[in-house]
Amino acid sequence: MKLGAQLLALLAKVYKPSSMIETTFQRYDIAFKTDEQGRPILLYIGRREPGGKIKGERFARRLLTTADGLIIKDHWDNKGKA
Repeated sequence: MKLGAQLLALLAKVYKPSSMIETTFQRYDIAFKTDEQGRPILLYIGRREPGGKIKGERFARRLLTTADGLIIKDHWDNKGKA
């Protein structure tokens, strides 16, 4: 599974720092964890089970920044099944 442009635009926003955000995107349930600056760094996408866990794919974000906070690289890696 690849992340589309619409989902990447949703993940480019800044959210509440150090939290887990749960929502839906099109036909998928998604949950993502944010870092200290509020940027999403861990994404779960798929279908929510009755117990609350999401069964689907897991993605991790690789961010490379300078000392000034300027983002050099921004990349999402597929880490497999969740």
